[in-house]
Amino acid sequence: MKRTDYLAQYASASSQEMRQAAAQDPYRLHFHLQPEQGWLNDPNGLSVLNGKVHIYYQYSPFEAQGGQKLWGHFSTTDYLTYQEYEPALYPDHPHDADGVYSGSGFVKDGVGYYYYTGNVKHRDQKYDYINAGREHNTILVTSTDGVNFTEKEVLLYNKDYPADMSCHVRDPKVWEYKGRYYMILGARDVNSVGLALIYVSDDLRKWDFHMRLEVDGKLGYMLECPDLFELDGQWFLVSCPQGMEAQEWKYNNVYQCGYQTLDIDLEAKTYQFTSDFIELDGGFDFYAPQTFEERDNRRVLIGWFGLPDISYTNPTVEAGWQHCLSVPRVLTNLNGRLGQEPVKELEALRQAELDLAQAPAVAVYDLALQPEVGQDLTLALRKDVLLTYTAADKSLVLTLGEQAGAGRDTRKVVLETDLTDLRVLSDTSTLEIFVNQGTVVFNTRVYSSVENQTVALVKGKAQSKLYALGQIKVEKA
Repeated sequence: MKRTDYLAQYASASSQEMRQAAAQDPYRLHFHLQPEQGWLNDPNGLSVLNGKVHIYYQYSPFEAQGGQKLWGHFSTTDYLTYQEYEPALYPDHPHDADGVYSGSGFVKDGVGYYYYTGNVKHRDQKYDYINAGREHNTILVTSTDGVNFTEKEVLLYNKDYPADMSCHVRDPKVWEYKGRYYMILGARDVNSVGLALIYVSDDLRKWDFHMRLEVDGKLGYMLECPDLFELDGQWFLVSCPQGMEAQEWKYNNVYQCGYQTLDIDLEAKTYQFTSDFIELDGGFDFYAPQTFEERDNRRVLIGWFGLPDISYTNPTVEAGWQHCLSVPRVLTNLNGRLGQEPVKELEALRQAELDLAQAPAVAVYDLALQPEVGQDLTLALRKDVLLTYTAADKSLVLTLGEQAGAGRDTRKVVLETDLTDLRVLSDTSTLEIFVNQGTVVFNTRVYSSVENQTVALVKGKAQSKLYALGQIKVEKA
């Protein structure tokens, strides 16, 4: 799709009707970034350029169930007021003709470097699109304002990946370390084993293969959206493996999202993983997170509040839109565990303080809870959404009613320590539950009816602070 084609279709009567239907949907969100129409998935190109945080994302504007991918675009300076732009990148080049796929942003000397995977499917014969028939090109554009971009430069073609790779190498993430530039890509080899590839560069344009990261076949058949970073002296690899088998209450989503700690020497090309795979989220709806270094040296994470290849029908599809982004979260290293906490800027959305004991009728709220340690707890986040903690086995169970879950019912985690604190950010049709300093998180879409939109402490004792929340402001650029 070229820009002119997009603009023409966006102005069409059917597209205007689509936006109107989406705007009137009661499940539209108050403080999450969402598409004004169509489909949203992976956050891309997260970066700070000229004092603005730029948030790009995978976008199919005219298909609520996904289609050809563009890069949508928001920017903000405070996570409260956003500018929304027309799409930033279109699949208008021979080497990205079937989609501008995921990638990252890197800023150097006032210039933003945006790397992404250009997807091409050949159709001259029948292909499996795994080992043949697909191009997975790594492409670069640059910008000095995050809005206007240079011509596309293809940096890596199929031939530039190791010979034992399938046609699935994608999602470049770039960073600088000790004066050199590194790029990590997710991959699937010809034996259907998921792994990551690392390339190195001295000029951000010429990239040479450097090393690979493997975990003895334990990361399924494909590793998507890898993100390798150092936080307070510890290296973390965040990734989204596809094909991991469920283990009781673990890995129950169609695809997983999590991290491992590792010791890595990028110069010597040596590494050793020092933890098992730890899920970043225990809920139903979280995938493809990306981190970036924000102002004040914060490492901020934003994820896709959804999943690919889902087996349920999201009720918002009928209104012409689907999915949103998670709230931005600051990451901390808590003795080798990642803690996730909402950025403090969101506290400015707090409005009236409410009394949890009165079970207020509210769906959009911020709840902080400190339960009595060692005691059972049941919290109704909606009348038909329960969060239950059992102290004896330290289990925490999220249960969705039939309408609230749209066919999904239960997710469970077992905490390593007692439950000490909870933070719940509730939007009209989302829940983000942060447990024990955010070392455990549940991200879940919920579709409760209006009469079920209350919050109450059903069992147990706790100190609490409960606030109604206002809305972020999104303006057309």
